[in-house]
Amino acid sequence: MAKKRYVQVGIGGRARMFYRAIANDFRETAELVAFCDINRTRMEYACDVLEKEYNYSRPNLYGADEFEKMIEVEKPDSVIVTSIDRTHHKYIIKAMEMGCDVISEKPMTMDENKCQQILDAIEKTGKELRVTFNYRYSPHNSIIRRLIKDDVIGKVNQIHFEWNLNTTHGADYFRRWHRDRRNSGGLLVHKSTHHFDLVNFWLHDRPKTVFAFGDLMFYGRENAEERGVTKFYTRTYGSENAKGDPFAFVMEGNENLEGLYLNAEHEDGYIRDQSVFGDNISIEDTMNVLVKYEKGTTMSYSLNTYSPYEGFRVAFTGTKGRIEIDVVERVYTNGSGDSGNEGVVKGKKITVYPMFGDAYNVPIEEKPGGHGGGDPIMLNEIFGDDVEPDDLDRKATHVDGAYSIMTGICANKSIASGLPVNVKDVITIPEKK
Repeated sequence: MAKKRYVQVGIGGRARMFYRAIANDFRETAELVAFCDINRTRMEYACDVLEKEYNYSRPNLYGADEFEKMIEVEKPDSVIVTSIDRTHHKYIIKAMEMGCDVISEKPMTMDENKCQQILDAIEKTGKELRVTFNYRYSPHNSIIRRLIKDDVIGKVNQIHFEWNLNTTHGADYFRRWHRDRRNSGGLLVHKSTHHFDLVNFWLHDRPKTVFAFGDLMFYGRENAEERGVTKFYTRTYGSENAKGDPFAFVMEGNENLEGLYLNAEHEDGYIRDQSVFGDNISIEDTMNVLVKYEKGTTMSYSLNTYSPYEGFRVAFTGTKGRIEIDVVERVYTNGSGDSGNEGVVKGKKITVYPMFGDAYNVPIEEKPGGHGGGDPIMLNEIFGDDVEPDDLDRKATHVDGAYSIMTGICANKSIASGLPVNVKDVITIPEKK
């Protein structure tokens, strides 16, 4: 069987999971032939990683203005999109118009207009868009889907979902391009797309109405000043005031961070180590959302980005009982090293409380790899040729990608207006094929 040809656009910290998988685990079924990025230094460093760590041939390199040329010359079967969120739609649409299928990092895009453009392009071209929701494949998350599907607690009427990002991972969104809403759509889109997709997946349902509150309450200069902070800086590198600050992000001495960012600054001016207590932060750090789903389930959701620990808790109350899941994750900073360490689970527990019976814990199979063991399973499904049938339907399409972001997009609209927002008043999403 001929290898599938892949090109990848956007070669920052998120890109490594994909090019590492092709070079290390799927070189018999997949071939990475080209990189595309605004920054050549960053691409050269990624090529060095492929060559030195995996003995893989260096892909051809193309600038961001040569994306169409890359597709014309390399003739890929599929394009992997791991660029900054606000550019996803541009590359997804152009790739499909030029005859390629697409694999997109989450979120699929960041607002309803860009989402509609993607949906229209898929309808026009007939090409396939795959959104990489790796949390679906984590064994503990798959178990929740199985328990609900098997009617263990009956119809789920109510969900309480709490996700905590700690002062390493959570803070990192306020150092990077994500801190500007124009780049990321805010964390209710960029980060919570994972969580909202999980609920859609667990329930096999779609959001109907969304209401939300959110604000910047911890990060940012004004909040720091109110707590009595007097020493400020723009970025960590070269700053005396950053020394001793537990929120300072040090790149020197980390080969990966230096290669991807510090040594690449001269090309595009991207600063990776901005102060989380600086100005010009336009996203929230404290968020609460209420969601009503089409089949009647309601959810209360919270996202906090300055928690002392990393992990999540979800409680499902149904007509026959209750399920609780409690997961603690290991700390990982994007781009700092092996992407297989992202979302690695330190502790996890699933408990079922029957309405008239004794509570019991559900065994959870241990799986290696990032995102609780979900990454290797998903990557094998994408790049491998030995894929087992999946009755849980974990493969996420453009429809799944659209519904996951629409919860966050509608939440943003609700925060701005103070009113509930109906998803169907904002966009029409086709039925899943």
